[in-house]
Amino acid sequence: MSTATAHRAVREPSDILKRAHAVGNYYGFTPLSQLALANRGKGARGPYPDGLNLEALDPSAREVVSLLKQVRDAGITPSNTQPLFLWHTNIAAGRPAPKQILIQFHVLGVEHAIADAVLIRTVRSLLGDLSKSEPHLKLNSMGDRETRSRFARELTQFFRKHGPILPTDCVERARQGEVFEAAELLACMKEEADGMPSPTDHLSEASRKHFEAVLEYLETTDTPYELVPSLLSRGASWTETCFTVETPDGTAWGSRYNDLTRPFFKSGVHSVGAVIRIASDGREQVTPVKERGAPRFVFVHIGDEAKRESMKMADDLRRARIPLTQAMGVASLSEQMRLADLADPQYLLIMGRKEALERNVILRERSTHTEIFLPLDGLIDRLKLVA
Repeated sequence: MSTATAHRAVREPSDILKRAHAVGNYYGFTPLSQLALANRGKGARGPYPDGLNLEALDPSAREVVSLLKQVRDAGITPSNTQPLFLWHTNIAAGRPAPKQILIQFHVLGVEHAIADAVLIRTVRSLLGDLSKSEPHLKLNSMGDRETRSRFARELTQFFRKHGPILPTDCVERARQGEVFEAAELLACMKEEADGMPSPTDHLSEASRKHFEAVLEYLETTDTPYELVPSLLSRGASWTETCFTVETPDGTAWGSRYNDLTRPFFKSGVHSVGAVIRIASDGREQVTPVKERGAPRFVFVHIGDEAKRESMKMADDLRRARIPLTQAMGVASLSEQMRLADLADPQYLLIMGRKEALERNVILRERSTHTEIFLPLDGLIDRLKLVA
C-alpha cells in the first residue's frame, strides 16, 4: 500500500477541525476526545502490547495502531455487539497546527458492508467539502487472509514465469518475497502490467459477497467510484475492501484491519478505518470548535432501504445546517434509540422500509409522542420551519 501524498491545504486548520466535527456528526462519528472524557477514570496509560512490531507496519497502519492504543488507554472496549463509530485528529485547539494534518475515521464492531460504505461516504464528504472539488474514489478488494495467501502465490508464479520480460526491479522484489510491493510497482507501468493477476479473481466466497455488498451500497447511494485492480494493500495488516479518496488538497487511505485490534482487546474486533492526510504550514494557532447543545433532530433508520436513503440525504441536510445527528451504521433499533436518548433531541426522524419505499419520513415530537409524515421531497424546507 503506497502512502498517500499530502498536498497543499486550501483551508485553515481551524476550519478543517470545524468541518471534521460537522461531517463526523452527520454521519454518526463521535470524537475520540469526547468518548475519553465521558470515560474518565476508567482507563490507564500503558505500553504497546508485547509482540507488536511497529517497525513492520506501514505508515497508515502505525497511525491506526496509535489510535487503538488511545482507545484502550481511555478504558474504551469496543466489541462486535456494541459498535463504536469514532474519529480523531492530531489538530489540537490552542496549539499550532502540525505540518501534516491527520484525520482518522473508524468503525469498530461492525462486520456488515454498511460500515465500509458509511466510512467511505464520510471521508469522501469531508475531503470534497474541504477542497470544493469532486473527490476521486478508487476501490479494490484484497479479500480475507485466505485470499491474500492465494493471491500472493499467484503473483509469485507470475513473476517467475514472466521474469525475463518484466522490469528487473519488480522481479528482484518478488524474488525477495515482497510480491505485493513488486505488483504495486509493476502496476505503475501500464503496458508491462498486462496479464498480472488481480486479487478480485481469487476472492473467497465470503470476501466476494462482502465486496459486492459494498459496491451495491455505493451504487444505490449514487456514490461514484472507480474499480482499480492495481490498488493493493501491501501491508499484511489490511484485509477486504481497500480504497483511496483523492482531491487536489488531501488524500485518504482506508481498509479493514481486524487483526490489528487483537493485541489491544480481548479478541479481534471487526474494524474498518481511514486515514486522511492534509499538508499544513504548521504556523496557525488552532481555535477551539464551539460546543453544540443537544441536536434538534436525531435520524433513526431501520433496514437497508432506509439506511441508503439516509446516506443520500446526509450531505444535503448538513449543507442546509439542519441540527441533526444519527447512528447511520448501527443496525439495531434499540441501540439507535439508546443513543438518541443520550443525545436528547426534541424530535426524532424515523424511517423504516415502508417509509423509504414510499419516500417519506415520520417526524415524532418526543415530549408529546405526536407524529406526522413528511415527504422526502421538500423535507429540508419543512425541517427548517421546525428548527
